[in-house]
Amino acid sequence: MATWANLGLQDSSSPLMEQLNFFHDHTLLILTMITILVGYIMGMLMFNNFTNRYLLHGQTIEIIWTVLPAIILMFIAFPSLRLLYLMDEINTPSITLKSIGHQWYWSYEYSDFLNLEFDSYMIPTNELEMSGFRLLDVDNRVVLPMNNQIRILVTATDVLHSWTVPSLGVKVDATPGRLNQINFLINRPGLFFGQCSEICGANHSFMPIVIESIPMNFFIKWITS
Repeated sequence: MATWANLGLQDSSSPLMEQLNFFHDHTLLILTMITILVGYIMGMLMFNNFTNRYLLHGQTIEIIWTVLPAIILMFIAFPSLRLLYLMDEINTPSITLKSIGHQWYWSYEYSDFLNLEFDSYMIPTNELEMSGFRLLDVDNRVVLPMNNQIRILVTATDVLHSWTVPSLGVKVDATPGRLNQINFLINRPGLFFGQCSEICGANHSFMPIVIESIPMNFFIKWITS
């Protein structure tokens, strides 16, 4: 989860988020190199007293400053397209979870099991335990097994919502009358927090998401209990 003075991305808890972190660092390095180069050239122009009275055109430099940015854009575009296709890939999911957005709470249905559905509300501050997280904890957490492909089907009943868990690299719009899906794998146990990321009304800030990742044998016990 996000912590105080955390200026970077959250630690990845899925292979997809790990790749997104790598792509972020890759793009930031290219942007840093461009900024340094352009800053150096601007500084040289401001403090250089020499001029060329006979310079009317320079075809060579014009070709360079046209072709070079195109090549740099290719170094950004190819990894980006690869990630876009990976995010849309559905890899034979072990479990399907349906998430339904309401004003202002989430409902969950485990489609592979009979009569397993519940609503998930934020715990009010005056009812929160000392170990809880204000504005982030819920009364019913989503329990999912780690190291398994999970498919999330997302929709809404009233207005636009967005089911978002940053540490998993997951962000899906919940649209009334439409079913969106995304696939991910959680590679470690723990609690992962998210929030609705689409302005959906007065209590938009108060519909958090909590995923509890546990080993498969504990998940089976939870299902059968």
